[in-house]
This record gives sequence, C-alpha cells and structure tokens, in this order.
Amino acid sequence: MYLELTTPALLFPAISLLLLAYTNRFLVTAQLIRGLSANARDGKVPKASKQIKNLKKRVDLIKLMQILGVASLLLCTLSMFLLFVEYSLLGNIIFGISLVLMCASLVVAIKEIAISTNAIEMELEGIKKNSKEHKNKEKNNNELDFDDEELDDKQTEIKEEN
Repeated sequence: MYLELTTPALLFPAISLLLLAYTNRFLVTAQLIRGLSANARDGKVPKASKQIKNLKKRVDLIKLMQILGVASLLLCTLSMFLLFVEYSLLGNIIFGISLVLMCASLVVAIKEIAISTNAIEMELEGIKKNSKEHKNKEKNNNELDFDDEELDDKQTEIKEEN
C-alpha cells in the first residue's frame, strides 16, 4: 500500500482534539480530588475510601489515555518524516502502529467513561436513598405532630365534659 506524505497528517487534528478532551477529563478529575480532599479535612466525606479508589483508577486510566495519544502523535510525525525521506515501508508500518495506539487510547477512554458513569450512578442512588430517608423522617415527624394535636383535642374534650 502506498501512503502519501499527507495521509498521516490527517490524524493531527483528531489526535489534538483527543488530547484536549483527555486533558479536560484530567482537570475535572483533579478538581474532584481537590474537593474531596477539602471535604475529608473537614470530616464531611462519608464514603471516602470508595471514592478515592474510583478516582485513583480514573486518574491512572486518563494518564494511560494521554500517554497512548501522545505516542500516537509522535509515531504519526515519525511516519511523515519516514515517508518524506522515502522509507515508505517503514513509514507505513510506523503509521499503522500509530493508528493502533490511537485505537488503544480510545478503548481506554471508553473504560474510563464507564467508571465515571458508574460513579455518577452511585451518587444518584445515594441522593435517592437520602431523599427517601428525608421524606420518611418528615412523614414520621408530621404523623407525630398530628398525634399530638389529636391528644390535645381529646384533653380539651375531657376538660369540657368535667
């Protein structure tokens, strides 16, 4: 197969956008970790160990995504150079490896997204649970208030009868 010099250049915008997206995911995760750290110092983190494990895994995956993406970009550049100096076979092979690395980066990204989505689902379940507990507490408190009102009415009736 014959590759022109411009063929690997087509990957530059795609790889650049992927690296930008990966960096954004890293920054958001780092912000979550800083927030968790601040809350932990204040004693406001009930499920910290589970969250820490999840965030650690996500940071490791994002780092791997970035490494694979940068390696893909480097090999893509090397491929262009090899094609430029007319080492076509080696340029084709390096370009193929570059594509494999980019695909590997995307597969790792899917894994990280799955972990992130699971974490959000756990948070939503926690909110739902806390919301139900809060509603039940309010309901029980309202029933107790109602029982006090009934008791007051009965006492008033008894006093009026006497």
